Amino acid sequence: MSTNSHHQHRKENSLTSKQVSRISPSGIRKFFDLLASIEGVISLGVGEPDYATPWHIREAAIYSLEKGYTMYTSNLGTPELRQELSRYLKDNYNLAYNPDSELLITVGVSEALDLAMRAILNPGDEVIMPDPCYVSYNPCVMLAGGIPVMVPTNQENNFEISPADIESRVTSRTKGILIGYPANPTGAVMTRDKLTQIADVARRHQLLVISDEIYAKLVYGVEHACFASLPEMKESTILLGGFSKAYAMTGWRIGYAAANSEVIAAMTKIHQYTMLCAPIMGQVAAIEALRAGEDNIAEMVEEYNRRRLVIVKGLNDIGLPCFEPRGAFYAFPSIKGTGMTSEEFAERLLVEEKVAVVPGTAFGQCGEGYVRCCYATSLADIEEALSRLKRFVDKHKKV
Repeated sequence: MSTNSHHQHRKENSLTSKQVSRISPSGIRKFFDLLASIEGVISLGVGEPDYATPWHIREAAIYSLEKGYTMYTSNLGTPELRQELSRYLKDNYNLAYNPDSELLITVGVSEALDLAMRAILNPGDEVIMPDPCYVSYNPCVMLAGGIPVMVPTNQENNFEISPADIESRVTSRTKGILIGYPANPTGAVMTRDKLTQIADVARRHQLLVISDEIYAKLVYGVEHACFASLPEMKESTILLGGFSKAYAMTGWRIGYAAANSEVIAAMTKIHQYTMLCAPIMGQVAAIEALRAGEDNIAEMVEEYNRRRLVIVKGLNDIGLPCFEPRGAFYAFPSIKGTGMTSEEFAERLLVEEKVAVVPGTAFGQCGEGYVRCCYATSLADIEEALSRLKRFVDKHKKV
């Protein structure tokens, strides 16, 4: 090859990976860049509790810093946190995980999901998941060389993924099913019976189930069913959980994975070369959260429930039909009656009325015609946002 043609060949090659270029930037983050440039906005946007982490949890971390706990921990996480987590999973779901080989502490559930995908997928393996779903599900599968297979869900079925729809998409390349209930962005919760039907599909086809249960403690008038606790599912479930939402610990970045020892060993191998360990300060705080945080959760859930009822009724009264979310802290109203796309609605609402919501399309194609409204903000802000929304919808009503 001549020098010139060699240079020509180099020029045509992008400096970055094809896999990365195929992935869209997060629709949520893109929208919040726009938000940052406008003053006086009421945000129903970022999925983050408006509470500070409870004081006793912060205090535990402060005390550990005063004692000089600023070092690396085991790749798996501190033995104390793993012991406490093992107890928690036993007490809550009657699941017995060995703290030395079946639990891994991660930097939030986001890292746990990334590790799980990289640990189980070979290039071309397929992962079935609902649409809409959390923004990182699809990209994490793609970055691991996998192929996301989307299953449409809709408001008529309360955004619950159907076992029959999953089964119809199983091929010889299907490796797993990725679900997250209670769901972000819809607030949907699935009953134990319906999850058992998904477990039956997984067992029949020998599939892994990756179950993101970060919102497990945030349910209203229903019970959360842990997927790994379903009959015969512990060994073939990768259970993902964390502290961000229920304990108001988003910035601490502590999550976990619970799975069989083979999967945890593979995930740990990647984790030790890329992340080493989760920060020790966050791990200390998480121990305190597990030991003494239940009352804080109950208090927050009661308040979220109050807000949930206000926002859902308010949206329906305005003429933005909204099914009743039974978990997490999101409402997912339909804006189809306005004739606008989700993105157009969100951008115009932000500019004209200074209310931030997230376009449903940030969560998948089936999110078109919807917006996500997070009600983890004060009741006063929710009520003001609803009055601005009413003004906006009335102004743009199609005659």
